[in-house]
Amino acid sequence: MGDDHMTNHTIGVTGATGALGGRVAARIARLGMSQRLIVRDINRAPEYPGSSAAMAAYEDTEAFERACRGVDTLFLVSATESEDRVDVHLSAVDGAIKAGVSRIVYLSFLRAGPAATFTFARTHFFTEAHIRSTGVRHTFLRPSLYLDLLPDWVDHGGVVRGPAGEGRVAWVSRDDVADVATAVLTDPMTTLSSDNATYDVTGPEALSLGAAVDRLSTLTGRPVRYVPETREEALESRRGGAPDWAVEGWVSSYEAIASGELDVVAPTVPELTGHPAQSIEGFLRRHPSALSHVAV
Repeated sequence: MGDDHMTNHTIGVTGATGALGGRVAARIARLGMSQRLIVRDINRAPEYPGSSAAMAAYEDTEAFERACRGVDTLFLVSATESEDRVDVHLSAVDGAIKAGVSRIVYLSFLRAGPAATFTFARTHFFTEAHIRSTGVRHTFLRPSLYLDLLPDWVDHGGVVRGPAGEGRVAWVSRDDVADVATAVLTDPMTTLSSDNATYDVTGPEALSLGAAVDRLSTLTGRPVRYVPETREEALESRRGGAPDWAVEGWVSSYEAIASGELDVVAPTVPELTGHPAQSIEGFLRRHPSALSHVAV
């Protein structure tokens, strides 16, 4: 598989109207490569030279199959969290296989497993298992928690609450994940070496939640602090009409930090992209208003 293969290669990108898939689509466009943008709303699909768009929902296997026809490699962004997300993912995978997709690059999650503390990570494990069972060539990207979302954990009073204990996590920026995904999808040498591989994608250092918010406070001048909660306190504070599966997912993300399951620093970003992973300082330089919702 050399340059000719990549020249004639059509990459399918799901989630192209979203924060991660949109970044990947833009990067592929800048490389001048052919791509098929698979979206739920055709009117929102971005327009790039060399790109086409097709409308399909993951759960509609037949529509997804039609959307994937002519696609060689599919970048499958995980669906929005839901009670039936595994079934939604499996439907999309089955549609892609029926369409003749030869490789799936799936956006999973760090430490995905059947008994992962973070309940949403379990759905990623079962999706990965199904992809493996089809025999299709695959690459699994397992990012850590998104650095872009850390400011959203801070309420308007400048407090992050949750049962994270002293556990650590290497927050990773969406830009870095998109750069890794683009390398895996488009670079001929990386594509070859990533067949049937799994990559952990993390930031440059693992920090406790308390240390991370202290860093945010120091860098922005906003008063931000971490207040530990028990599991029961966290569940109670987040219910407010949300379904049980969602509340359990939110709380278990903190518990996964506490358990040490997310205490991983991987070299994937620098090795595959040629640049260091973005730090909290680097993120805030790019997003100086990230904590503008917190009163000074």
